[in-house]
Amino acid sequence: MHVLAASWPLFHRVGGVILSRWAHFLAGITWIGILYYFNFVQVPSFAGFDAGARNEATAKLVPRALWWFRWGAMLTLLSGISILAFQDNFKGDYFKTPPGVSISTGILLALVMFCNVWFVIWPNQKKVIANAQNVLAGGEADPAAAASGRRALLASRTNTLFSIPMLFFMAATSHFAPFHTSSTSGKRGAFLGIAVVITAILELNALGVLGGVQPGGARAYLDQHKNTIIAGFVYAALLIILFEAFFS
Repeated sequence: MHVLAASWPLFHRVGGVILSRWAHFLAGITWIGILYYFNFVQVPSFAGFDAGARNEATAKLVPRALWWFRWGAMLTLLSGISILAFQDNFKGDYFKTPPGVSISTGILLALVMFCNVWFVIWPNQKKVIANAQNVLAGGEADPAAAASGRRALLASRTNTLFSIPMLFFMAATSHFAPFHTSSTSGKRGAFLGIAVVITAILELNALGVLGGVQPGGARAYLDQHKNTIIAGFVYAALLIILFEAFFS
């Protein structure tokens, strides 16, 4: 049995690849699924609740959802690193090819999303949850809780926007990018530079660096989830067109 097991691909590098991908898919589905639940279901529903019901749900439901949300993001990141470690072709000149540029684009967006989860959404939501629990216990409401909720919302909506092009370029690495053959250092630098700049502008806007966090204005596309979805597809379309222009 030991000899047989030693000959199984599952116990070699290829097994590390498939198990890492399996974990990556499961964790990613959990993470992005709960992200969409927050934005498409929970936030619009909470808006229709009275204050008491909203505090009850915030205190009892939201912590459970956020646990799966943030640890789904963590496992997605760790399993992604594991894929890179086990995958034999992610070496040498791979990242100079169109598939390498595609996966780099997906990784860029995913890393920004991960940072939003752990360093913006979770810290601010802890304040919102603590406020709801305190109010339910008969305490005074924290006047800063609303601002924390707003910051968490903007980061969550921005993650929803980023998820649309991120998922495309993750999938495109195997099913779209290989059909592109033109790749020079100038083209790679230009494409990734544009992606980094636009992503940074959108992220800074969500963080309130570019004019605060108040509704409307430069953040109007984040105020309603439908507008955020449209913005996500617009950004995805822009990156796809640029990818075609640079690498076809």
